Amino acid sequence: MEKAKGKKCCAMPSDLKCSYQVEAIITIDQRGQMVLPKETRAKAGIQAGDKLALVGWRKGERVCCLSLIRVEEMAETVGELMNALMVSATESER
Repeated sequence: MEKAKGKKCCAMPSDLKCSYQVEAIITIDQRGQMVLPKETRAKAGIQAGDKLALVGWRKGERVCCLSLIRVEEMAETVGELMNALMVSATESER
């Protein structure tokens, strides 16, 4: 499964075409390992050797949510987030 050129994978929430859903329920084993189901890996185009960043969403000191993001797409996602924050900061200065 190849990413379409010019098409963003992880759109900012303001994009109405963006949707979120539970892809799978997974279990952590005694060694702290988990398995991403084959169907989920296929849908996401994840193959052996791919690098994923584990991102934690925090509420104070507590990590409440975890997300996996392809390392290759992380720069694009972080860049969009930073741009949105800069625009918001600029508007609040007015």
